[in-house]
Amino acid sequence: MRTDAMEEKPEVPQAPKPDLAAAVRRARVENAERAQALAELREIEMGRLALLESELKPVVGQAPPDVDLFDLTISPGERPRLFLDMVAFVEMGRDRRTYRFFQDTVHGRVLIAESQQIDRIVAAATDYVARRLVERERTLAVEREESRQPADSVRQLAAAAAFGEERPSETTWGRRIGSAFAFLLMTLGSATLICLVALGGYVAWTLWLRGLWTRWFGPPPF
Repeated sequence: MRTDAMEEKPEVPQAPKPDLAAAVRRARVENAERAQALAELREIEMGRLALLESELKPVVGQAPPDVDLFDLTISPGERPRLFLDMVAFVEMGRDRRTYRFFQDTVHGRVLIAESQQIDRIVAAATDYVARRLVERERTLAVEREESRQPADSVRQLAAAAAFGEERPSETTWGRRIGSAFAFLLMTLGSATLICLVALGGYVAWTLWLRGLWTRWFGPPPF
C-alpha cells in the first residue's frame, strides 16, 4: 500500500483553453463602457459650454444691431467648442473643468485666456468683443476715406473749372503750345537780329568802309 501511495502522482490542474467568443464579449463590454464614459464626459463638456453661452449672450446682445460679426454656437463632436465668431472659440481642457479661450490668427492659434472660473472667461470674451468692434470701426473709417477721395478729386476739378483754372490735360496742352510759341519767337528774334546786323554792316560799308577800302586797297570788290 505504501508503494502504491508513492507511485500515485498528484493531479495538476490544466489551464483552460482560450475561448475567442468569450474574449470578443469582454472586448465589447469594455468598448461599451469606454464609449459610455466618453459620452458622459462629452455631456459634461457640453453642459459647461452651454452655461458659458448663457453668460455670454447678454454681452453679445449689447453689440450694435448692424454688426453681424458674432454668432454664439456650440459645435458638438469629439471636442465640443463654443464659437464666438469665425476665429474665436472656447473648449474644455483635459480635466473637463478648465475653460480655454482660443483665437486663430495669421500667425497660428493663440490662447487668450485659461481658467476654471467662468467669470474670467466671460471677462476675456467681453474684451475680445470690444476689440473686434473697434477694429470694425477702424476698417469702416478707412473704407469711407478711400471712397471719399475720388469724390474730392471730382469736386476739385469742378471748383477749378468754376474759377477759370485749367484742368491738368488743358495745362499740359497749354504748356506745349507755349513752348512752341517761345521757340518760334526765339527763331524769329534770331533771324531779325541777323538781318539787322547785316543791314548795319551794309550801311557802314556804303557810308564809310567803301571809301576806306578804295583809299587803302584799291577798287572795292562790290
